[in-house]
Amino acid sequence: MSQHSSLNKSILITGGSGLIGKLLTAAFLEKGYQVSHLSRKPGNNPQVKTYLWNIAKNEIDEHCIDGIDTIVHLAGAGIADKRWTAERKRELIESRTKSIGLIYKLIKSRPNKVSAVVSASGVGYYSDSGDELMHEESPPNSDFMAQCCIAWEHAVDEGKSLSLRIVKFRTGVVLDKKGGALSQMALPVKFGVGAAFGNGRQWIPWIHWQDMIGMYLFGIDNIHLTGVYNMVAPNPVTNKQFMRAMAKQLFRPLWPLKVPAFVFKLLLGEMSIIVLGSTKVSAQKIENERFIFKYPDLPGALKQIYGS
Repeated sequence: MSQHSSLNKSILITGGSGLIGKLLTAAFLEKGYQVSHLSRKPGNNPQVKTYLWNIAKNEIDEHCIDGIDTIVHLAGAGIADKRWTAERKRELIESRTKSIGLIYKLIKSRPNKVSAVVSASGVGYYSDSGDELMHEESPPNSDFMAQCCIAWEHAVDEGKSLSLRIVKFRTGVVLDKKGGALSQMALPVKFGVGAAFGNGRQWIPWIHWQDMIGMYLFGIDNIHLTGVYNMVAPNPVTNKQFMRAMAKQLFRPLWPLKVPAFVFKLLLGEMSIIVLGSTKVSAQKIENERFIFKYPDLPGALKQIYGS
């Protein structure tokens, strides 16, 4: 039997204003948890107390951890928001690592009852790994995506020295029509010009947004859970299969052409790895913990999202 800790949880979310942060905030509130955010600007949700921080200036409201038992660490500049200049790469890493470092410094410096940190990481840890099925023990890649995830996880693991329970979720492509990658991928399909990207054979590690929420709740509530888990559905698909399922769900044609790789390289530079890289990721470890996916298959996931 899994141990569930008390119901009146008090959770501090970093990066609470992002797509995943908003979804988790709503889900936590619905469960009756107390939720507060650490943010660069005041929040507008009356149910959520917002504490301010400025990572670049090493500033943090010291009261943010008062009464908190669980920290959910999502903070980080958007990987695909801007081109990867040297400056942007530093920002992508530091926004993830310095942020959690600030919190750990605070935990050391004042009395608190924080017992767990549940953090995002990314399947970018494995990056472009062809057709090989990647497990949590698989070695990381060596490109920038992997370096970013390694630094991120390492910074989160510093919490072990504070006797905190650490859970890290290597997150795949979260499917939600409100934003993120799905809305970008759906656009050409909606206009009837959908086509596979590159050779179309690259694997996409996806997860339905409800399963993403479910896994965070699972990680928070099951106090025996520690370490790293892949946050992906158990049935990965290739880019071509993904675009085909999307076209079918939206009743649109899929063009037999493929958008050539050089187009993405021109548009995105080094960042084109996000679209062209192949990452096939296993969900076996979290399933072994008896986590049950609501949407294990892509057609069912897209049907729920787009409703037919």
